Amino acid sequence: MKIILLSFFFVLSTAFINAQKYAYIDSDYILENVPEYKEAKEKLDKLAERWMKEVEERNAIIKVKKDNFAREEVLLPAEEKQKRKEEIEKMETEVMELQKMRFGVKGDYFQKRQELIKPIQDKVFEAIQEVASKKSFTFVFDKANQSNLVYADPKMDMSDAVLKEMGITK
Repeated sequence: MKIILLSFFFVLSTAFINAQKYAYIDSDYILENVPEYKEAKEKLDKLAERWMKEVEERNAIIKVKKDNFAREEVLLPAEEKQKRKEEIEKMETEVMELQKMRFGVKGDYFQKRQELIKPIQDKVFEAIQEVASKKSFTFVFDKANQSNLVYADPKMDMSDAVLKEMGITK
C-alpha cells in the first residue's frame, strides 16, 4: 500500500513540475534597446557629472585652504588658528552635506533616477508580465546584473518578445 501511495505522489509531483514553464530575459539588453532609457540615462549621467564637479570644486578649495593653513600655522596667533580651523571644518561639513543632498539615499540623484528611469522600468516589467502571461510562463528569470543563472537555453530568452510587446523593433 505504501508503495502505491508513494508512486501516486511521485507521479503527481512530476506532473506538477512538468506543468511549470520557465523563461528568462536580459534586462540590460532590453533597456539598451529602449530609446527613452538611453535618453533618460544620458540626462541622469549629465546631472551626476555636474553635481560631482560641484563637489570636487569645493573639495579643491578646501585643499587649498588646508595647505595654506599648514604653511602659515606656525606664524598665526592662537585665535587666528582656531578661526581658520573652524572655517575649514565648516566647509568640510558643507561639502559632506552637499554630497548627501546630491547622492544620498534620498538625494537628488535618487529622486531624479526615480523620475526618469522608474517609469521606463515599469513599462518593461508590464511587458514582461504580458509576454509571460500570453506564453504561460510560471517563472521569468533575469540573466543580467550578476544573476545566479548558470545556464539558459537561448530558445527560452524572451527579451526580444518583451521589446516587441513594447512596440520596439530591432
